[in-house]
Amino acid sequence: MIYTLLMFIQKVIQALERNHVHYALVGGYAVALHGAVRGTVDIDIVVALNLKTFKNTEKALSGIGLEPRLPVTADEVFRYREEYIKNRNLVAWSFVNPKNPAEIVDVIITEDLQDIGTVSKSAFGLKIRVAAIADLIRIKKKSGRQQDKEDIKALEKLR
Repeated sequence: MIYTLLMFIQKVIQALERNHVHYALVGGYAVALHGAVRGTVDIDIVVALNLKTFKNTEKALSGIGLEPRLPVTADEVFRYREEYIKNRNLVAWSFVNPKNPAEIVDVIITEDLQDIGTVSKSAFGLKIRVAAIADLIRIKKKSGRQQDKEDIKALEKLR
């Protein structure tokens, strides 16, 4: 299972890089790469909020067999992002592998990469862009989920 997850992370990061998508990990993997123990399956990323990046992200993730959970395109997510957030409570543009539902990437649409400090971490044979601890804490405070509260405690100890 762990080996399969590592291969999936590598596949996602390499696909994003091949398609010139600047990104930062912001979920459980980001917490773990900063040094806190955290188990997770899905990969959470933030990208720049512009149409070109949305299209490149869609191309990258589709290219490795992932499909949007909702039947929406990059154009639609970009064009109606504010409405999706406000009226549908959509936080992430989620992609899943229909052949392996454990392979999930959530593109967080409530945050803009340009507003997030990042650091580079070496893991899985790659250089991975990760949200800086202060910005990761800020993002997690918005959710109010219990797991995010635990992540915040762990991240604050690492400061």
